[in-house]
Amino acid sequence: MNTHHDIVIVGAGFSGIGTAIKLREAGFDDILLIDDADGPGGVWHWNTYPGVAVDIPSFSYQFSFEQASNWTRTYAPGRELKHYAERCVAKYDLARHIQYSTRVTRAEFDEPSDRWAIETSRGDLSARWMIHAGGPLSQPSRPAIDGIDDFAGQIMHTSRWDHDIDLAGQRVGIIGTGASAVQVIPEIAPEVAHLTVFQRTPIWCLPKPDLALPRAARAALSAVPGAKSAARLVSQAFVEFTFPGIAHYYARIPGVGQVEKAARAWLASQVRDPETRAKLTPDYTLGCKRPSFHNGYLKTFNRENVTLETDSIARVTADGIRTEAGNEHTLDVLILATGFKVTDKDAMPSYPVAGRGGADLGDHWDTYRHHAYQGVSTAGFPNYFTTFGPYGYNGASFFTLIEASAAHIVRVLEAAREREASRVEVTEAAQEAFIADMHARGHRQVFRQGACANANSYYFTRHGDVPFRAATTPEIQWKSRHFPLDDYAFMKAG
Repeated sequence: MNTHHDIVIVGAGFSGIGTAIKLREAGFDDILLIDDADGPGGVWHWNTYPGVAVDIPSFSYQFSFEQASNWTRTYAPGRELKHYAERCVAKYDLARHIQYSTRVTRAEFDEPSDRWAIETSRGDLSARWMIHAGGPLSQPSRPAIDGIDDFAGQIMHTSRWDHDIDLAGQRVGIIGTGASAVQVIPEIAPEVAHLTVFQRTPIWCLPKPDLALPRAARAALSAVPGAKSAARLVSQAFVEFTFPGIAHYYARIPGVGQVEKAARAWLASQVRDPETRAKLTPDYTLGCKRPSFHNGYLKTFNRENVTLETDSIARVTADGIRTEAGNEHTLDVLILATGFKVTDKDAMPSYPVAGRGGADLGDHWDTYRHHAYQGVSTAGFPNYFTTFGPYGYNGASFFTLIEASAAHIVRVLEAAREREASRVEVTEAAQEAFIADMHARGHRQVFRQGACANANSYYFTRHGDVPFRAATTPEIQWKSRHFPLDDYAFMKAG
């Protein structure tokens, strides 16, 4: 195995795949992608729980340069996203560049050689350029609940679903009511003996325009000129309004509160019992945390075999869960729908990264607040790029983020190649000017306008920041291709 590569990309999900495709188009071929899974797809490789599906329209959840016409629904199920990843790997000849079942354990920038020394579970590597393409939904969060290791039944996290566990006729508990739980709960409720949902914070849930796409419609997408582009345009407009629009321009959109009223009306139409309905009603502004879209989640709580428990969990026992009020719930299976580590120090990235002078990236962000230039580069960490860094993502489709980040990275590396530079680092001045601009836009965001204190949102860091990029998708796309190259320092070895 070649232990040195020009470029090492950590992650073979869509971020890694999309970045590798664009790098190869630009003439970079000595690329190695590393992933701890045994196949491509990232989140869509790992998440196989019942009901898993994308939560934005399929026409937006794909590369603009590789638009599929065979989605079976307007919101594709997880298996189709996994197949799409495999098709991209095959079509763009990436398999020879990917090393699976390999976990990065540490990366350190070697200043004399301008290279990254990378330690992995399968040996050491080095690279001139290192790109972290791991997403925010890659490191499962296991709740720190007393006694969780004492549970005598079967336990699993939604992102590592154990298909050998038969839920039929079982007493099942699920902790969490986030995006994964919203999809799992309606799927498993009809087959279990009893389902207890442990809710800490209710989630805003809106109806989902999820329609089957018959064969004729799929054929039309391929055969009719402009059909794919039209479908994508409508989809992109819907996505842009439902999150970036509401989240970042909350103070400027007239009548935005009507969306929350519509969500309340939907809840009232779905849940019969007033007490249960009240428990499912969020007491924070819509947009403070990512809302969910599902047509069956709320009405699942009308079932006689489903209990909504909102009392805090005191501990997990050998037999189940005891709440603070002393309620005992006997369980055979416990499902953790407790999300992912997102802004935790050991999550993005999930391995120690030592930059200039040995500075640790996780400590650096934790101490000085999360920051990066356009979400891609951080001063003090030369030759290191992130596809999903702080203030890179605006909340739209991950694919628009991936393509913007890839365009930014390719532009920097093409300039380095032209200038024969062995070291590239964003300047402190450019980085701080970008972050200052992001903070200056915060006053119009829902996170500052709305009542977010009770949202329990992973959007907020321990410093109280929300490191989303307060910008529209077209602005991000344009700036990723037109930022001043002088915002980077290009240096030659020696």
